[in-house]
Amino acid sequence: MLPHDAPPPPQGPGGEPHHTTTTTERGAFALARCSCGWSGPARRSRERARTDAVTHVSEEGCGVRQ
Repeated sequence: MLPHDAPPPPQGPGGEPHHTTTTTERGAFALARCSCGWSGPARRSRERARTDAVTHVSEEGCGVRQ
């Protein structure tokens, strides 16, 4: 499925997008992804990818894609 074919992110209370983050591995790198379409930078450390996900969810203006 192409990114533009992706279903819209689930809505939380008040119509705000509900952010569900995951970390995935691609070769030697780990990266965080979110249901809103955001993805963090590739990291060699799984822990840093997890921190990227937590930071994304806790920040204002989560809709910014990298």
